[in-house]
Amino acid sequence: LADEINRTPPKTQAALLEAMQERAVTIGGVRHELSQPYFVLATQNPIEQEGTYPLPEAQLDRFMFAINLTYPSLAEEIQIVKSTTADLEHTLEPTFDGPTLMRYQKLIRRMPVADNVVDYAVKLVVKTRPESDNAPDLVKQYIDWGAGPRASQNLILAAKTHAALSGKYSPDIEDVKAVATPVLRHRLLKNYKAEAEGKSIDALIQALL
Repeated sequence: LADEINRTPPKTQAALLEAMQERAVTIGGVRHELSQPYFVLATQNPIEQEGTYPLPEAQLDRFMFAINLTYPSLAEEIQIVKSTTADLEHTLEPTFDGPTLMRYQKLIRRMPVADNVVDYAVKLVVKTRPESDNAPDLVKQYIDWGAGPRASQNLILAAKTHAALSGKYSPDIEDVKAVATPVLRHRLLKNYKAEAEGKSIDALIQALL
């Protein structure tokens, strides 16, 4: 868990990138494999705040999702205040262990996917690339940098998971659409025209679906 990841300097981010990509860390020239399952959860502050460093695209691309967190609702904030200002002891119980999680991961990968669903996911990602012949005018006008092949891979894996959680044996195009925004929003780079006209990445993604 990396809290406020964009407050860390680039050298620290580069070290985390090795762990995310290679599932290993190198200390003093010695490589150490990380135990499985290994994955990274991170929070970041709005880039407009002082003391933040933009994450490199190579690192952003290795996060499966980017989830926007807004302020809690009134009821949620009341519950937060009650639970953090009283003299209460909370006992946490594990939901499942590492080996169980890895079995779930293998189960998701074994789910079949129809060719038309894979075709839709890949074409959606290709449409985000302004230099592509398949890119619509919307992308050519407002996007400087589109999503790469990892986006296509993560779209399918996320769609499989969404389908499984919905009780389905195989994902369909609606499952791809359901996960498209969090999978793509950190992989697209807006241009100055989009910033000037107030175009949000989420709105641009929705227009492509």
